[in-house]
Amino acid sequence: SPNTNPAVIAATKAAGLLSVPGFATPSEAFAGIDAGADALKAFPTDLVSPAALRALKEVLPANIPVIPVGGVTIEKIAEYKKAGAAGFGIGSAIYRAGSDAASVLKKAKGFVEAFHGLG
Repeated sequence: SPNTNPAVIAATKAAGLLSVPGFATPSEAFAGIDAGADALKAFPTDLVSPAALRALKEVLPANIPVIPVGGVTIEKIAEYKKAGAAGFGIGSAIYRAGSDAASVLKKAKGFVEAFHGLG
């Protein structure tokens, strides 16, 4: 979900699904955790930079994965990983309306290679 609405988190959990709400502030992150989130989606990355993620990881429970989404680029993957990102949500950096399959595949491979190159 794109927010930390407790009712949405509860419905997700009641359906037996993982709940990964989006947050942009520490208060939203803690609201999501308090409502039962399994992980958190840091969105958008314009508001949650690698430095901000590093600071947040210092105060968030260690068992809650944080996944940057919205504006993740190949160039920023290493910075976010070093800051504590558990993974990444990537969409428009790979596909936009009208993209052909070959360009989507090429971009996706670039992200996979960058991620695996982190060790």
